[in-house]
Amino acid sequence: MTEMTTHCLRFYDYHVWANNIIFNRLKELPRHLYNQEIQSVFPSVSKVMAHIYKVDYGWLDILKGMSMKEAMEASVQIEADAEAASLEELEKMYDDLAVRFKAFISGHEDLEKEVVLDNPYAGILNTRYSEFIIQVVNHGTYHRGNLSAMLRQLGYSSVMTEYGLFMYHDK
Repeated sequence: MTEMTTHCLRFYDYHVWANNIIFNRLKELPRHLYNQEIQSVFPSVSKVMAHIYKVDYGWLDILKGMSMKEAMEASVQIEADAEAASLEELEKMYDDLAVRFKAFISGHEDLEKEVVLDNPYAGILNTRYSEFIIQVVNHGTYHRGNLSAMLRQLGYSSVMTEYGLFMYHDK
């Protein structure tokens, strides 16, 4: 395994760990909060969780060779399925996706290989596979922060999911 593969796996492991921390916290809260509508960044906790899942799923499709346009089109149904799932069902969907994502990272020959991304909204970008993984993790971190603010708005504390805490947890 190359050093880059090891680094990408560790970073992705952080993403999985942080999502698991969030799922565990959400299971501690009153059940109705998961779908309760609020005026916030997202209209409900369930919608932000479905959004993170949809984007993770789409990036894995892109990593495997699907065009971004095709992945975005497929994501409409993926997001609908995620929004229809219960918290526990979505957690299982995340777990299954994480296994597939980690297998992709582990099995990729060269995560530093250049690849062209054709984003229908932003245009052509010459980048590397490793950058896609950084994007997935960063996107999840951003929206876990949104979720934290939403939980506070609903009157409940969130949980820490910082990378620094993961480093101590994963020693």
